Amino acid sequence: MKAAIIFGSASDKPVMQKAAAVLRDFGVEFSAHILSAHRVPELLTETLKTLEANGVEVIIAGAGLAAHLPGVIAGQTFIPVIGVPLTSGGLGGLDALLSIVQMPRPIPVACVGVDNAANAAYLACEILAVKYTGMKEKLAAFRVKMKADFAGDNFRDTGGVEL
Repeated sequence: MKAAIIFGSASDKPVMQKAAAVLRDFGVEFSAHILSAHRVPELLTETLKTLEANGVEVIIAGAGLAAHLPGVIAGQTFIPVIGVPLTSGGLGGLDALLSIVQMPRPIPVACVGVDNAANAAYLACEILAVKYTGMKEKLAAFRVKMKADFAGDNFRDTGGVEL
């Protein structure tokens, strides 16, 4: 199981580290790359060819502002791309969100919430679980634990919720 995390600027690293943490927790091998669709398009293309040759099966791409990076990646590969709209500029990430979700057909990009790189990684794990039963088992165990933790934190036998 291999994934790649790609983002356009070093300033995006704190948000994208959340995706890396989830992938590590689920045992997914990944590489991370700072690449710009506008500033180094040739290097992006070269990197995508290398990722394909190395068997990468899903890409998480974070981008802010006009957020072209996920769409440009999707246009150059058949590897599924999950876009993470990033907060930047004066619109709080709305511009990036709309740019990613409004991809013209037939070049889709999956999209998660603004700055929600962790959810992108969970989705990447679900994509990998289609092929890898071990990943499916890890996700199932994770959800059982999540439900137990939630119930333990929130259940109080008081006849209602205490405020």
